[in-house]
Amino acid sequence: MPVPVPRQRAIPAAESGQAQAASAAGQAPRKDTARPDASAPHGGENAAAEHTNLTVLLIEDDPGGSVIVPDLLDQAGRPIRVRTARNLTEAERLLTDDVHCILLDLALSAPGRAGDEDDDELAVLKRVLDLAPRHAVLALTASTDAERGAEAVAVGAQDYLFRDELDGRLLSRAIRYAVERKRSDSAERRLAEGRLRAQENRRLERGLLPTPLLEGSPLRFAARYRPGRSRALLGGDFYDVVRTPDGTVHAMIGDVCGHGPDEAALGVELRIAWRALTLAGLCGDQLLGTLQEVLEHERAHEEIFATLCTVDIAPDGRRAGLCLAGHPAPLVAAPGLPPRLLPYDNNGPALGVLPGARWPRTQVELGAEWSLMLYTDGLIEGHVGAGRERLGEDGMLALVRAKRDEGLRGEALLRATVDEVRRLNGGELADDVAVISLDRGR
Repeated sequence: MPVPVPRQRAIPAAESGQAQAASAAGQAPRKDTARPDASAPHGGENAAAEHTNLTVLLIEDDPGGSVIVPDLLDQAGRPIRVRTARNLTEAERLLTDDVHCILLDLALSAPGRAGDEDDDELAVLKRVLDLAPRHAVLALTASTDAERGAEAVAVGAQDYLFRDELDGRLLSRAIRYAVERKRSDSAERRLAEGRLRAQENRRLERGLLPTPLLEGSPLRFAARYRPGRSRALLGGDFYDVVRTPDGTVHAMIGDVCGHGPDEAALGVELRIAWRALTLAGLCGDQLLGTLQEVLEHERAHEEIFATLCTVDIAPDGRRAGLCLAGHPAPLVAAPGLPPRLLPYDNNGPALGVLPGARWPRTQVELGAEWSLMLYTDGLIEGHVGAGRERLGEDGMLALVRAKRDEGLRGEALLRATVDEVRRLNGGELADDVAVISLDRGR
């Protein structure tokens, strides 16, 4: 059930004194009586300040006269609304989304700490900053205690004022400044966080999507990666291609279930482990079994698994060995023949699902001229039109055949295929898509 917004109105100077006197007499603190405009937007980061009357929450526990709030006007001449709270419990109840600034009397006693000579003098301010991290805070202190005000700014307040030198013009300007400074600080923080995420993305991308090691090979390599919608980080898709000293070209593509930074990091670990094990001479079942051990030791939860497809292409380029661990079979195309899927019958379980599992290696004939495409399931799980029908492997085969008939090859073919899958889906795909191709001509 939504919490009702307290009724409120601007407090003229004369009425402010009456309210404080009533509170000093033991009556409940008077709340503002004018309800905010129902059309005023509510939201964090003080975003409503530009379009609605500013609302201030005054927190001070001596309503008998320590702080007299004068008439306050915003830059457009509209009255600034003021709410009053005598302690942090009341403040928490009155701190709704339409509050833009908090006026805090630093003389306010922290609950349960009165009389303790070793008290942190700014404990109440720290409590308020924890309670309202998105709100501007102005600290009020005595004119003889400027050092305490400066310490309040160092802790996190936007500014400090001397409570015995307040006037309406000064306070109104300070409130507007504090609100704008908080908004600027928040925007700067979001920008810095965005830059940090971009740096993290680049590091993850270098780990997930490396430069292939194909020096000396006649094969042509191309790759395409596109993250799924609504994700700032890369997902768990990864690939790699290396050529070993004997002339064999090894290609791999995989997908860690999930899309968080942990899954992306695990994908990087598996990709690096695959490259190291492949260069060390492992392949087939032995390689996949070792990768499963890596996954089991490095995953954050036992439910995490990864699918994988590995292909090792003989030095003469005419045949290859194929291992599938719960992953879709690669597509192969040759001149004059429609694209087809490589055998799927010996598909083993995904890595991390069955302890002691085995992954058979299937020998396949490629011929003299061919194009091999490895992909993650994001390419085939997109929808076709407005219904629930998926593109699927048959739809992908038809799509690739049409693009090849248009004369597209390599990077151009991959780009056109992914773009068409997105178009058929009606927009960005829900899952990440990684696709690589290896081409051998005469």
